Amino acid sequence: MIDIQQLFLLQQVIDYIEEHIKDEIDPEKLAKMAGYSPYHFYRVFQKHTGYTLMDYVGKRRLQHALYELVDGKKIIQIAMDYGFETHAGFTKAFKKCFGSPPSLYKIHCPKSLPQKLDLISILQKNTGGIVLQPMIVKRSAFMVAGKTFEINLENVSYTRDAPAYWEQEGLTDGSIERMLYQTLSPKKHGEYCINLSNTKMEDNFVYLFAVELDGGTPIPEGLSPLQIPAADYAVFRTPLVSVDKFVSAIKGTWKYILEDWFPQSSYEVDEEAFDFEYYDEHCHHWDHEKIYMEIHIPIKERG
Repeated sequence: MIDIQQLFLLQQVIDYIEEHIKDEIDPEKLAKMAGYSPYHFYRVFQKHTGYTLMDYVGKRRLQHALYELVDGKKIIQIAMDYGFETHAGFTKAFKKCFGSPPSLYKIHCPKSLPQKLDLISILQKNTGGIVLQPMIVKRSAFMVAGKTFEINLENVSYTRDAPAYWEQEGLTDGSIERMLYQTLSPKKHGEYCINLSNTKMEDNFVYLFAVELDGGTPIPEGLSPLQIPAADYAVFRTPLVSVDKFVSAIKGTWKYILEDWFPQSSYEVDEEAFDFEYYDEHCHHWDHEKIYMEIHIPIKERG
């Protein structure tokens, strides 16, 4: 059961961090603000956010730095403003957090400040941690091929967050995945769960479980090809979680995207393209203690 009073105290701490994001943060002062001993405070904070206190502070600083980066401020000045002693130190921390150097991410970053965190809302969505700013990428058209599935769900226009990958026999045991790789031999590893439903389908959810289709590869009977049109995408990573929390993290991230990120962003869904879930080696729990996947949503600027 969620302790609302505990969350209220933690939200005060999170709000304080946000208001003093460029200042030196004293962990013991934050613990006192929440009414806990430092040891207990650190445990409670990590339990509810998915991060240690200072790791969280560092990631929020980097998300705010992203906005200033896109706004045209020089990297060295941003580094100094956010407490990094050198350009190299900032770049190293940035790459560790976002997976790309600042120079590259600048091209693909949303043009708005990161949303202020509502801890109660995020925890109710059960994401398993804080969802970082998405990367905005332009993708050329590409082909995939795979097997289609249809399931009955209520409120399908909302439940694009199935998540498809874990719902069907043949997917959970990996047999269809293995068949696709053996049959189609794609050059790139990664599976796509593509939402094929439309707003007229009130009771059904249809998706394609697929891999990329290389030119000239024959398609066996029983598999369906699909061309994904060129589009701009907002690419979200689910928080790093253990495998037993993976499904809830995917569903929670979908809820965050639809309920929090889109309403506060300058984007809307581009209905001419397809949204999809993307799974690669980073979701292999036999190789990684904590795993994640990506959600790609086609976007366009609000008209």
